[in-house]
Amino acid sequence: MAGNNVMEITDQNFEQEVISSSVPVLVDFWAEWCLPCRMLAPTIEKLAKDYDGKIKVGKVDTEVNRDIAIKYSISAIPTVILFKDGQVQQKFVGLRQERDFKEALDGLK
Repeated sequence: MAGNNVMEITDQNFEQEVISSSVPVLVDFWAEWCLPCRMLAPTIEKLAKDYDGKIKVGKVDTEVNRDIAIKYSISAIPTVILFKDGQVQQKFVGLRQERDFKEALDGLK
């Protein structure tokens, strides 16, 4: 369900794409059956387009990539985590507005 500017992140590529990334990474933890996740998808796509070249945006299917979901204590989806320099900067649980993500992204130093 990843789009043009949104990469699929898996247990196998998480370290390289997120932890070792030289730019901040916004990671959407979701599942195919999750209606709020589907409702959030257009917002994630828009952020990926709006911040293209400044951040990476990726999606983790929690049904398939359980190791990452467990590591970051994902107990409810959608959960979106903003990483910078391999560290969690902010965690958003549940359906959130675009402005919440933009405030966090614009506030990154």
